[in-house]
Amino acid sequence: MAVTLLCAWAVPAHADSDTATLDQLKQLSIQQLMNIPVTTVARHPQKLIDTASAVQVITQEDIRRSGATTLAQVLRLADNLQVAQENSHDWAISARGFNTALANKLLVMIDGRTVYTPLFSGVFWDVQDYLLEDIDHIEVISGPGGTLWGANAVNGVINIITKNARDTQGAYAEVGSGSQLNAVAGARYGGAVSSNTYFRVYGKYLNSTDDVLTDGAPAFDAWHESRGGFRLDSQPSARDTVTLQGDVYQGREDGPTGGVPGPASVAQTGGANVLGRWARQFSLLSDLSLQAYIDRTHLVDPAPALTLGPVLFGPAGFLHDDLTTYDIDFQDRFPLGTYTHLVWGLGYRHTHDQVANAPALAFLPAVLDQNLYSGFIRDEIPLRPTLSLIVGTKLQHNDYTGWEVQPDARLRWSLTGRQTLWGAVSRAVRTPSRIDRDLYEAAPPRPQLLEGSSDFVSETVIAYELGYRAQLSPRLGGSLSTFYNVYDDLRSTSFTPVTILPLFFANNLEGHSYGLELSGDYQVLPSWSLHVGYTLLREQLHVKAGQLDLNDARNETADPEHQASIRSALQLPRNVEFDADARWVSTLYNNSGPTVGTVPSYLDLNARLAWQLDSQFTLSLDGQNLLQAEHPEYGFPRPTRVEIQRSVYAKVVWRH
Repeated sequence: MAVTLLCAWAVPAHADSDTATLDQLKQLSIQQLMNIPVTTVARHPQKLIDTASAVQVITQEDIRRSGATTLAQVLRLADNLQVAQENSHDWAISARGFNTALANKLLVMIDGRTVYTPLFSGVFWDVQDYLLEDIDHIEVISGPGGTLWGANAVNGVINIITKNARDTQGAYAEVGSGSQLNAVAGARYGGAVSSNTYFRVYGKYLNSTDDVLTDGAPAFDAWHESRGGFRLDSQPSARDTVTLQGDVYQGREDGPTGGVPGPASVAQTGGANVLGRWARQFSLLSDLSLQAYIDRTHLVDPAPALTLGPVLFGPAGFLHDDLTTYDIDFQDRFPLGTYTHLVWGLGYRHTHDQVANAPALAFLPAVLDQNLYSGFIRDEIPLRPTLSLIVGTKLQHNDYTGWEVQPDARLRWSLTGRQTLWGAVSRAVRTPSRIDRDLYEAAPPRPQLLEGSSDFVSETVIAYELGYRAQLSPRLGGSLSTFYNVYDDLRSTSFTPVTILPLFFANNLEGHSYGLELSGDYQVLPSWSLHVGYTLLREQLHVKAGQLDLNDARNETADPEHQASIRSALQLPRNVEFDADARWVSTLYNNSGPTVGTVPSYLDLNARLAWQLDSQFTLSLDGQNLLQAEHPEYGFPRPTRVEIQRSVYAKVVWRH
């Protein structure tokens, strides 16, 4: 869990959509892929070819043929993300850099429900999952999304959209087992309440065994998780749609402890949520929606003993966190006059966070209520038949820093019906989290090693982007996005020259990053398709003049400079599929120790062979990380770093 990782990090010196169904996606040509509607870029459906943003879409067919068993694994399919597996249950995922143990610049939503934690403004990826069969598609935006989606959408937005209940009728079951994956099982049943109301219920269980440490010893990081949920979709009139859905989950995670298993290393997770949405469509250009949800999460996380040399600041213990979130969101879209298309909305969120502190790790106040008010407006103005100006801003008020403004301006030029050139200038903010403001290591009245700061302000980025998306032929399509980001007030670990301790968080870093993201699809044959991806990322951060940072501006980034991948999907005779995914990641540099550490570059391969026996049964054999027995993907090179092992598993799927 990310809270456990904080101790080592802090002191290094020691929406629902109308997209195609699964059967249709199997037959999509390059042209049809370019015309898939995406909603995250503009908060209403747009053809992918027409979007003025660096967005990639992971379809249900991509998910099915990937052999992935968890949501985090699925996100490897997005070329514009950096995805690294830390151990059996933890993942580091970011867009355009800053993929540290406490990554906080990526906003993630599941059917419109935001899933980040205010503890550190990031995502606990070990508890974000779903029955993958019931995911419609995933939209992944790299670049700021704060104008529409608010704080923390600094470097990207992930929007996971599940299927409408009417598209999941009947029964579905899957069961698998293998070398690292002890067991994965899922089931779903969908039915109809009436001619215009449909439902589904689902359940999923996953049991993953231990990975290994650098010396080959067991890491004791096994993972058990179970979840279930429901979704109800109704269309009471020709203009209205209503959705009600919810999930519940619980899990147990062993923690890597240097080869020593025991109850002191076990984390427990749990939670439940329920969401309701009503939408009314007046025309193709006019609609409104109202959404509300309640989300409750529970975490018991082991906090290790906190020491500095021979000095014990706090013994080991457990941090308990119970978070309840209430959220309501309203949106309205309509044409304004003859030419412009306006979208605006209002939102309110209330969080109640209750912490039972560990001896070595505390948040004060232990009980905190926070309110978030927001409003946004976005207007698309045609300048010429093929040229549009898109402008908007988000105004958001939080209890830490007050009002924050996140404007955005974009130009979209449709060179032809199959080519789009776009550019953007955006401002986004990462508002303070509880770690930045309320953290204490160790818990008072013990002497403090590290504290949050009441003076911590929002981190900011000014982003400049230029992109091109095209269908170059009936069999070839792709996109190229470039960016230059300027960051200010980034988090630093500072100290006073006189007292040194306690260390405290400040905003003493600034800098810039730049790079490019390239992806392409090629239909070699009607039965064979290829997808390629490449990203370049260069980050240059430094300490502001006259300021201090214990880590010399090295602890906010942990990212490879280059990533490349190629995926092949081949349909063979007799209903046999063969899929392969090769990926190369260059050396990753991090600073979670006394010097700059590295994760060596690696080349790896995933493969899947599946046979559809008949209309009901499918058998598959999946292999992951096939080129090496084990290798690290993340973490400082210390004896307790976990290495991800080669794994093979078989799965049976039944549909009726």
